[in-house]
Amino acid sequence: MVLEVAILDVKPGQATDFEAAFKEAKMIIASMEGYRSHQLQRCLEDANRYILLVHWDTLEHHTVGFRGSEQYQEWRALLHHFYDPFPSVEHYTLVSEGQT
Repeated sequence: MVLEVAILDVKPGQATDFEAAFKEAKMIIASMEGYRSHQLQRCLEDANRYILLVHWDTLEHHTVGFRGSEQYQEWRALLHHFYDPFPSVEHYTLVSEGQT
C-alpha cells in the first residue's frame, strides 16, 4: 500500500468554498481503481493549509490510473483553482506502525 501526502495551501478567504468543493470531489477519487481511503485535515496553525492523505494499492494507481483518467480532469476543475502555490505531493510506504 502507498500513502499519497499532499500539502494544500488554499487561497485566503476560500477555505469554506474549498471544503464544499472537496465534498463533491471526494466521490471522484473514491471511485478510482486502487483507492483505499483518504483523510482531509485542516491545519490548526494555518487555517488556509490542509493535508490530504490518500491510501492507494500502488503508486501507479495514483500517478497513472487516477492522474491519467477523465475523472482527474473533473477533480482538477473542482479543486485546482483554490491552490496557491500548487500542492506538493509525495508518496510513502509504511515502515513501522503502532499504538501507545
